[in-house]
Amino acid sequence: MSLILVIEDETQIRLNLQEILELGDFSVITAADGTIGLQLAKSKNPDLIICDIMMPGLNGYEVLQELRQDPQSADIPLIFLTAKIGRNDLRQGMGLGADDYITKPFEPFEILQAVTARLERHSISNQAYLKESHKSETLQQEIKKNRTELQNSQQLAQIRGNVLGKLSEELRNPLSSINMAIHMLKQAKNEEDREKYLSILKEAYTQEIEILKEVDSLQQLLTAENTKLLRNYKLLR
Repeated sequence: MSLILVIEDETQIRLNLQEILELGDFSVITAADGTIGLQLAKSKNPDLIICDIMMPGLNGYEVLQELRQDPQSADIPLIFLTAKIGRNDLRQGMGLGADDYITKPFEPFEILQAVTARLERHSISNQAYLKESHKSETLQQEIKKNRTELQNSQQLAQIRGNVLGKLSEELRNPLSSINMAIHMLKQAKNEEDREKYLSILKEAYTQEIEILKEVDSLQQLLTAENTKLLRNYKLLR
């Protein structure tokens, strides 16, 4: 059940409005002046406000201005109630953010029709806002996900670059030994020298095989998912 706040200094009009709205299945709270009405608006957060313009203390324009300046009450629909309305009055009220005007004297159906229309419009606006808010949140999550994936890929590329650099250096050592052993083997003059250089070749070959095995293991280890896991456990910077 929607809560309606009626701010009206004339007792009979205030009571009439309360009766009409309650018969229309609305919950109603009332205030006899703008100051009390503003306090109720901020404490009760009604779904809609019907407010007279000419009142002692705070008038309707001042009430509306205060409401629109407060984020808690800025989007509450407000319908002005007034004995007469000119173009300047209309422009002033709409400029402050009024949603509608009802002139006195009024018929019960005018009140119910205006209130129902404004509540429906406000509901549609809220739904649209929630939809856009959800889309915005989803987009932010996608951006965050993409940023994380990019950071992971950059981290992974850096690690792979470092590893490949180290492997390249390690591969050069046995290759140098192999090259040297082949050269010396060609110049060997006896069986003892040949055996010595063949042993060097075998040892260098074994080193190369071990390094290649390490490369295969690292290729399986250095995935984006493992990089993310290592960062989560602060094993990577």
